[in-house]
Amino acid sequence: MQAEAQRGAGALLHAQRSISRVGIRVAERRRSGLRAPTVVGLAVGVVGIVAVFAVRAFTPALGRWSLPNQLQDLLTLSISVIVESLPFVILGIVLSIAVQVWIPDRWIMRILPANPVLRRGVISFLGIFLPVCECGNVPLARGLIIKGFTVSESMTFLLAAPILNPITIITTGQAFGFTSWIFVARLVGGFAIANIIGWLFSKHPDQDSLLTDRFAAECRMPDGHEHGETRWQKSVALFTRESGVIMPALFIGSLVAGLVQVAVPRAVLLNLGSNPVWSILAMMALAFIISVCSNVDSFFILPFASTFMPGSISVFLVFGPIIDIKMLTLMRTTFTARVLVQLTVVVALLSALIGLVVNYVA
Repeated sequence: MQAEAQRGAGALLHAQRSISRVGIRVAERRRSGLRAPTVVGLAVGVVGIVAVFAVRAFTPALGRWSLPNQLQDLLTLSISVIVESLPFVILGIVLSIAVQVWIPDRWIMRILPANPVLRRGVISFLGIFLPVCECGNVPLARGLIIKGFTVSESMTFLLAAPILNPITIITTGQAFGFTSWIFVARLVGGFAIANIIGWLFSKHPDQDSLLTDRFAAECRMPDGHEHGETRWQKSVALFTRESGVIMPALFIGSLVAGLVQVAVPRAVLLNLGSNPVWSILAMMALAFIISVCSNVDSFFILPFASTFMPGSISVFLVFGPIIDIKMLTLMRTTFTARVLVQLTVVVALLSALIGLVVNYVA
């Protein structure tokens, strides 16, 4: 009996080792399967961004063979979006790596309440300590999901952080005054929308289905430390992987934003400024098209304050950092198209409601 027990224990140990080896091989296949598209994506993003800069830089030297004015405007507008966003995207990737690799789980989880509502409320203010614009918040939100946040909690952070961060708060106050209805509506509205969205998606029975298949596969991969990777090796791998996903999206989103700005005359939007309802819709459309960074959008929209109603300005400052062409392109790397459609509709309705309230009370 003792011999049989020993043979049984040996067989069990052998099976466990075999399962472990199989798990490691599966993880390595997943890593290798994700690595090729990551490298291609990184190359496409970097080459595309460099090409846009190069074409615009050499255009003046072409003389009479120079590009048409509209195409030059497209390149200029696209470059402005890239220049504005790229530093924050890189900062967001670096912070995401810090959260995933260098900061212990207990440091983040310790400050979060157990109650889901209070937990999302605290998560809304993480942007105060991580002052990254909406572009950089996408890789950071991806890192939080991998770290253990639920999808709805990550959404709450993603939507609140571009507004509830010190840079945005200061620039909005400087532009419109720290006691203005526009300032209050932006901060309160951003907090409310982020938490309403987080609450709505927390009711979904299968939150993993809200993610793209590729990102969901990344979330299921075992930690690199388990297979002998040092923190520095994992940091380099994560930077390459996140850059390969985000850079092409930034490049495509910037081109689309520039194209729409060239194609849609601003005069069409400006003519709608005095109507309480149409001005809100016009500013929502302008925010979607322009795709300006939340850290500087207050100064961009300030000249419009003399022709547009305060509610419509508030809508621009609340809706734009959450939903615009560039942001949707970046979020598509993480969430399914169906989720983005639902997100856009709910945020648009809530933003319009905030605008109508401000128009009524201001």
